Amino acid sequence: MPTQTKFIIFIVLVVIIIGGAGAYFSFKPEGPGKLDDFAQCLSSSGAKFYGAFWCSHCQDQKKDFGSSKKYLPYVECSTPDGQDQLPVCKDAGVKGFPTWIFANGEKISGRLSLETLAEKTMCVLPQ
Repeated sequence: MPTQTKFIIFIVLVVIIIGGAGAYFSFKPEGPGKLDDFAQCLSSSGAKFYGAFWCSHCQDQKKDFGSSKKYLPYVECSTPDGQDQLPVCKDAGVKGFPTWIFANGEKISGRLSLETLAEKTMCVLPQ
């Protein structure tokens, strides 16, 4: 086999191996998140996190939870076109995003620290 053909086969194999490794690490299931229990406690406490998909502060609040964001008591308020608010949020009196409403009825607008959320819900923030 000519040297050029061997080189091409080698390059193709390297690309396949690198592509396979990239696919594996891209789709590898995530393990438990550091804040899974905390986020689940927030939900169990009766707290609600009202936001909109287009809201950068809402995205930042979700990022605070990393992979545990899936357990947040998140309520999407925006219509799909981003031009109006859904009735569930209008009924809750949400005026801005993000807004947290706690079980006692307290309503706080803005991105909240994890420590504030722990204080308001009595949920334990992991060390």
